[in-house]
Amino acid sequence: MSSQSGGTLSDRRHAGIELYHLLSGCEPADADVRDNGNFDRHVLASVLCAAVMDGGPLPERAGLTVDELNELLAKYFPFAPVWVTISVKSSGSTSDEEIMVRDLLLAQRSTKGEISRWLAAMIARRAMEPNHLWEDLGLRERTELSRLLARHFAPLAAQNSKNMRWKRFFYRRLCEDEGWAMCTTPVCTQCKDFNHCFGEENGESRMAERRRDHLREFEGHVEASGSPQA
Repeated sequence: MSSQSGGTLSDRRHAGIELYHLLSGCEPADADVRDNGNFDRHVLASVLCAAVMDGGPLPERAGLTVDELNELLAKYFPFAPVWVTISVKSSGSTSDEEIMVRDLLLAQRSTKGEISRWLAAMIARRAMEPNHLWEDLGLRERTELSRLLARHFAPLAAQNSKNMRWKRFFYRRLCEDEGWAMCTTPVCTQCKDFNHCFGEENGESRMAERRRDHLREFEGHVEASGSPQA
């Protein structure tokens, strides 16, 4: 699998859906995540698929080095016919903002091993994208992100007692740690931007949206070709 995912938007959507199936052997909607191990694999597969859908070098979009990504694939998806090669070198640069989010997560890890370190880098990178964080991680709903953070970054997750939107919460914590004033009001309920921090984060997941679009395209091709002759 090349780390350079070019092609049209439709091509990238199909590539993301295909990658999830290669990694997990099922559709995202059918993933059974009751077991923590299965949940971790679902999260990792979802992030990689979201990164593929964005196009560009996969390791860079996922927040990992090529070696880290291949190590992740070998450990969590050993039977999947997937590997990563470099066809185009990435810039290798990481923004200060991404580094700060990553370091915030690394300092609050609650599970041992490489997975929480990988996830800290992946979450930080995907947090640079413009949508709700759970969407840019490719997850099915916000509750999966909350579970992910409570499992692997429990001390940090526990501090979000008011259920603030996760990306906003990260930045609020960073501002507090650096002594910056992020908000103009001392109490959130008095702020005119309250809904930007605490509003609903509902909506259709990226994977579900891509699958729906794929089915719609397929049905369109069938209709265009006409009914088979009797």
